[in-house]
Amino acid sequence: MPAPSPPTLPATIEDVQAFWDRRPCNIRHSRQPLGTRGYFDEVERRKYFVEPHIPAFADFPRWKGKRVLEVGCGIGTDAVNFCRAGASLTAVDVSAESLKITAQRLTGYGLQADLHQADAEQLDFLPDDHYDLVYSFGVLHHTPSPPAAFAHCARVLKPGGELRCMVYNSRSYKVLWAWLKYGCEGRGWRWRQAVRYHAEAQSGCPVVHMYANADIPALVRPLEVVRMWNDHIFPYVVSEYVQHRYRKLWYFRLLPAPVFRRLERTFGWHKLIIARKH
Repeated sequence: MPAPSPPTLPATIEDVQAFWDRRPCNIRHSRQPLGTRGYFDEVERRKYFVEPHIPAFADFPRWKGKRVLEVGCGIGTDAVNFCRAGASLTAVDVSAESLKITAQRLTGYGLQADLHQADAEQLDFLPDDHYDLVYSFGVLHHTPSPPAAFAHCARVLKPGGELRCMVYNSRSYKVLWAWLKYGCEGRGWRWRQAVRYHAEAQSGCPVVHMYANADIPALVRPLEVVRMWNDHIFPYVVSEYVQHRYRKLWYFRLLPAPVFRRLERTFGWHKLIIARKH
């Protein structure tokens, strides 16, 4: 089926909210009844199986007894693990549907967090210099003005606090794949538009920003980048993956694991950033 043309008007935060309310991120990671313990356990297993770099990046145990703000909690997989580790968690998300599921999930596990429906660009209700960690995985590249959201992240961090954030890598295998598959079909699409439309499991995401390494210091300023690296190339056949089967594409099956890991560190879709407030 031909892909539709991209919208001509700039997307708004209301467009972003409507997109994630229709289908919260990872909502189909389990086929068990939504809201059951089995459902949430399977969602977590599948997420961390496909994206095994997340637990090490978040470093959940490190934040025991610390104040953590998660900007964009989705349906709460990482939020649950911060709470399990003993963090004092505040979580925000623009999607009311996602927050409803997160609240149900926390209750089911006997955990507590302070949840707010909020636009990442409008976090004035949160206090200055308050959090030990601001964590945001795969979220801030979906807001219309990421610099506004990053400014709030810096404002609410304590001196010495950390931002741990993932944004999309503009020089990645995913970008090449989308450009080759969708950006050369004679419809006049620029590569960024093709990637944006196909960036998520559900097509048509209204806002997708991507960044090269050189873009990051200015994006997170006044925070100082401590470490930055790339990770995550999705190696599976999509038609099999949606059926919860994990068969790798033939060319990834041929690659030795160390070679594949080197490719991820260079061309991974996830740009992982650790920055600190002085």
